[in-house]
Amino acid sequence: MLAAVRSATVFGVEGRPVTVEVHVSTGLPAFQIVGLPDEACRESRDRVRAAVLSSGLRWPSCRVTVNLAPSSQRKGGSGLDLAIAIGFLAASEQVDLASLEGMGFVGELGLDGSLRSVSGVAPMVAAMCPAIDPGVVRPVVPVGSFREAQGVVGEGVRVARCLYEVVHALNGESPWPDPPDGELCDYEEPPPDLADVRGQPTARLALEVAAAGGHHLLLVGPPGSGKTMLAQRLGGLLPELSRATSLEATMVHSAAGVRLPAGGLVVRPPFRAPHHSSSMVSLVGGGSTSLRPGEISLAHGGVLFLDELGEFAPAVLDGLRQPLEEGVIRLARARASASLPARFLLIAATNPCPCGGGQPGSCECDDAARLRYLRRLSGPLLDRFDLRVGVARSAVDDLLATGGGEPTAVVAGRVAEARRRSVERIGMSTASIPPSLLDELAPLHPAARVRLREELEAERLTGRGYHRIRRVARTLADLARADELVLDEHVVMALQMRVRLSVTSRVRAA
Repeated sequence: MLAAVRSATVFGVEGRPVTVEVHVSTGLPAFQIVGLPDEACRESRDRVRAAVLSSGLRWPSCRVTVNLAPSSQRKGGSGLDLAIAIGFLAASEQVDLASLEGMGFVGELGLDGSLRSVSGVAPMVAAMCPAIDPGVVRPVVPVGSFREAQGVVGEGVRVARCLYEVVHALNGESPWPDPPDGELCDYEEPPPDLADVRGQPTARLALEVAAAGGHHLLLVGPPGSGKTMLAQRLGGLLPELSRATSLEATMVHSAAGVRLPAGGLVVRPPFRAPHHSSSMVSLVGGGSTSLRPGEISLAHGGVLFLDELGEFAPAVLDGLRQPLEEGVIRLARARASASLPARFLLIAATNPCPCGGGQPGSCECDDAARLRYLRRLSGPLLDRFDLRVGVARSAVDDLLATGGGEPTAVVAGRVAEARRRSVERIGMSTASIPPSLLDELAPLHPAARVRLREELEAERLTGRGYHRIRRVARTLADLARADELVLDEHVVMALQMRVRLSVTSRVRAA
């Protein structure tokens, strides 16, 4: 007898629908899975058989063939366990075949028949349930994955704790178990408050501009000047994610196996801070066949913080150049390719030189050491930072002051207002304005145009840097509530927040 069951697998951050076809026939006892399963999927044979027997169900002496359609696509993971088990029980007439109509199954089986959560439930459920009418298919997931599935498809999600409960519910012998109820107990710590930062007016303004316009920011300064402390407070200045971005970020986090918030959806902008020893694959994503998302995709919609930028491998840093421009990372392998979302706000911190001094009299590095350190940061990568701000150690009076600076809530209010003005006027964030539309969406005052011309003629700006200065100046104008022209004062301030890195002095104003 033949049974077909809906399920799905994950590839990259996308769910791919899979039809699990199970054929039971007479012959020598065997259990075979075909359809390009990986090792974890192939091992379902032992888990499914043990789970069926542990649940008090029959395993007749027969030949079982499982086909994972479409057979031309590779399948991975243990999320197909439940679908294979239900398909076998339907084909062996232990489950009513008609009850499988409009149902989809995702979950890993334990040897005792328990149902366990797997990574990627959100994209798998989305793949099983058509976007035009998600109520057509009712997904069955483990109890621990209920919030995740519900956040993607809404109502209609069925849950179970073990295979026994699923079989009895399908046969109409008992109702489906109730989903978990009660208050969501997972507590998310609030982001650090900007009021903790003492002094640093220029760096604080740079954080505000970066958050308001979506501009990438590089902080350059000696150890102990507060670069990391500032960067960790950027996420609190960003507004909550839109519905579309929230769903994309949820798919990425689910596919990567990162724990989701209690509500099942990533609502707050994520903050990712990988170590400087991270490899290329861990940062940009990839792998041999699974193409798992990396840190830049996990930061989608939020902040990617690279501390000690000068200690990262140069090849790893250069791998960021294309995603920074396009907001997507395209991974290609011999057997597969995938596009992963990667639109993030990059903030990086680095010392001015290997010893960290960076200033005459306090630096112990010679020019050769500075040159080696500088070469780790390629010119094209540095050019993609809209803001490059020098951070000096705070003054003694600022450190000993009893009152803090402006709190995050106040600055976040200005950021939200600037973003609202930008979206209402041009329909996008200022950092996303294409070069061809700058004259239309960010027109310059004649004096501002003259100043930028002088910078270009002096070769202190590249073409990309010119466009980025104009976008930063437009953000400064939004923060100043100037709706018309970008004034010369805004351009001057944008130029002052774009320091240049050199071998001799390491940091000097542009």
